[in-house]
Amino acid sequence: MKIYVVGIGPGNSDFMTPMARAAIEESDVIVGYTLYVDLVKDLTAGKEVKSTAMKQEVDRCRMALESALEGKTVAFVCSGDAGVYGMAGVMAEVAEDHPEVEIVTVPGITAACSGAAVLGAPLIHDFAVISLSDLLTPWEKIEKRLKLAAEADFVVCLYNPKSKKRHDYIDKAADLMSAFKAWDTPCGYVKNIGREGETAVVCTLADLKENDDIDMFTTVFVGNSQTKVINGKLVTPRGYKGV
Repeated sequence: MKIYVVGIGPGNSDFMTPMARAAIEESDVIVGYTLYVDLVKDLTAGKEVKSTAMKQEVDRCRMALESALEGKTVAFVCSGDAGVYGMAGVMAEVAEDHPEVEIVTVPGITAACSGAAVLGAPLIHDFAVISLSDLLTPWEKIEKRLKLAAEADFVVCLYNPKSKKRHDYIDKAADLMSAFKAWDTPCGYVKNIGREGETAVVCTLADLKENDDIDMFTTVFVGNSQTKVINGKLVTPRGYKGV
């Protein structure tokens, strides 16, 4: 009885690791959010597929567990890395009373890494990843994390920067970080990483405010005090001598 919790990366098959592909191919059942299951449909022929809409994460975990308890090998697919804002932790919690079911986390390429590659090299030094979604985390705690990360001069990577209900959260985040980061701090954002319609923009902290181009499919990068733009690419120096 085994459940692979598989990070499939941004969605483009070029970004999927051989380990992720092998886990899906080995499995009898594929479980996941409808969009993510569709992204791996070329690997699901002849397999049982179970999917749900958004915001039914626990239900999907239970579906995966039920199939595993029937003796089937399951691939529970999620975008990015299964262990970074992914489903590996939730799956472990749901299956806590079933130690006989082996839970295997299969890593993938998270948006911080794939988005950084598109922009250049913004994560070369210490960085923090913070989600602006307050569905599971109180906004007050998010505010504190933003302030402390900015004060510590981390490069900050922002997930879930904006949605229809949270249209001004990226504006609030920029205001909070501006207490410790200059408004002309080099920044950037990438939409639809690794998918059709991918776009990347290098900008400043000020440009992130009232920006209608940023949406829930965007990952935002806020530089530190050393980050700069080199030939159109966002780069954070590591500090090697002689450069």
